[in-house]
Amino acid sequence: MSSLNELEDVDLQSSSTETVEMEPGGLILIGKEDDIKKSRRITAKVNGREIVVFYHEGKFHALDSRCYHEGGPLCLGEIEDINGQACIICPWHKYKITLETGEGLYEAINPLEPSPTPQWQSKGVKQRIHNVTIDNGNVYVSPPDLSVSFDSDYFADKYKNSGDLAMQKQRNSQAEEEVMARKQNPSECPNEEPLS
Repeated sequence: MSSLNELEDVDLQSSSTETVEMEPGGLILIGKEDDIKKSRRITAKVNGREIVVFYHEGKFHALDSRCYHEGGPLCLGEIEDINGQACIICPWHKYKITLETGEGLYEAINPLEPSPTPQWQSKGVKQRIHNVTIDNGNVYVSPPDLSVSFDSDYFADKYKNSGDLAMQKQRNSQAEEEVMARKQNPSECPNEEPLS
């Protein structure tokens, strides 16, 4: 857990960087209410865990930023109304997650009906949501209660303390190592021309 004065990075949708700060009540400052209202969404690292805060139809919602299904970046998803509920649609596989509860939704039919009509059903709560508090023009989230687990925890842990930028840096580092190895041992790559 972060100490009271420890600062952590916030990755804004606009690519600028700010800081989040642990407040005395355990709440974590995410940003200014007006800024988040303007941008409609912001990602932040909370104790190394990436979350996304959405502002939609006058309400703030916070949840793990990686989809419970395969880790898709929910911060890039579209928000749609499904059966009267605001849902984030995962950009990778179109999974639908309610902003209010973190439930996964799917459309199903009853094959026993003579003319089956698709109905929205719940898979249960799959995505961890985070409590949002607004105070004096600031948006705060509560640290997650890890005594209860959700499907999204797997990807939150997988991307913890790394995120997309770190994954790209890792791929670049591996590519550089391969280039250096080829320069040092050109005979180990018989199907390719040596690098000079």
